[in-house]
Amino acid sequence: MSQPLSTARPFFGWHVVAATFLLAVFGWGVGFYGPPVFLYAVVSRTGWPVAMVSAAVTVHFLVGAVVVANLPRLYRRFGVPQLTVTGATMLALGIIGWALAAEPWQLFMAALASGAGWVAMGAAAVNALVAPWFNVRRPAALGMAYNGASLGGVIFSPLWIALIAGIGFVPSALAIGGVMVLVVGGLSLLVFRHTPESLRQKPDGVENTPPQPLAVQSGSTGRRSFLRDRKFVTLAAGMTLGLFAQIGLLAHLFSLLVPVLGEALTGVALGGATLAAILGRSMVGWLMPVSADRRLVACASYGVQVIGSLLFVMAADDGGTWLFLGILLFGLGIGNATSLPPLIAQKEFSPAETARVVPLIVAIGQAGYAFAPAVFGLLRGHDAVDAMGSTPLFVCAAAIQLGAIGCIFAGRR
Repeated sequence: MSQPLSTARPFFGWHVVAATFLLAVFGWGVGFYGPPVFLYAVVSRTGWPVAMVSAAVTVHFLVGAVVVANLPRLYRRFGVPQLTVTGATMLALGIIGWALAAEPWQLFMAALASGAGWVAMGAAAVNALVAPWFNVRRPAALGMAYNGASLGGVIFSPLWIALIAGIGFVPSALAIGGVMVLVVGGLSLLVFRHTPESLRQKPDGVENTPPQPLAVQSGSTGRRSFLRDRKFVTLAAGMTLGLFAQIGLLAHLFSLLVPVLGEALTGVALGGATLAAILGRSMVGWLMPVSADRRLVACASYGVQVIGSLLFVMAADDGGTWLFLGILLFGLGIGNATSLPPLIAQKEFSPAETARVVPLIVAIGQAGYAFAPAVFGLLRGHDAVDAMGSTPLFVCAAAIQLGAIGCIFAGRR
């Protein structure tokens, strides 16, 4: 059995996982789950059309897609800890801009800053920070770090609502942004500046670890062959459609629920949806057999979300059982929409191909769902706050999710 390289210094990788977990809490809590609350706060404060503010949310996610595609190059040029602190600072300045915007152009400038900053604390950043420390135990390490994203939704969805209602949007943005920059700066100084080489450690903390197969490149993994591959095309299209429906609905769900449940209970409901996401992802991880058809599992997960979207229609203006059941069912699929497509790719492509396929489908999905808040905003019209009677929005979400099911199913052999 392989022995630890050094008994004097414990393996530092798990400290990196813990720090990255905390980074993800702030990254998703502010940069992902924050914009739906910001949309409501900005519309309520300014009276601007929902469609226009939704377009700012789209800019936030779209500029993030552009930056994340260049994140490896930025890491090489500026360094991981420096870029992480810069991202947190830009995100903090961006959310303060959301709170202060007095003209539409100021709102869109704020969206540029917040969108560019949050991806330095998002999924690609988590992978970049954790991956150098793990080969064999990388799936477990990444899974633990990514749980910070879900916890960020549980904590920050109700926290943003309570703070904005209690002390106002600007003080809330200043407080959360300031704490976030301080925490991320401390993590970068104490943890993220270290590498396995600088501490003379090896991945997983042992000397003899097998090489990571995903690093192998193959001449057969050209982009052109993927675009002609039915498995790749259906997987990318299914992931994009599923995320488009999910992000589009999440971006507006807060302001749709407030007239029915009130601000405080709406925050609790959205936190519950995120807890359901953790439950759904955990159930798939625990119960899905190794030999299972992962495309069918993904179809079933999207199907649960379809039922949840239709239950929103049945709920109408009633805050009763149908509404909370819809939130539960819709929430169960939130985590699986991002975790199952890479697992499908792992099953259907070689390790070398998977190393190319996963980043491609993630980039395509993020570029696609960036437009979802604006499109769904157009479905809502110009009303600042709609009641739960926004039937076209929920029906559209269900229809797009059915399209995702069709794409994923069409790729089966």
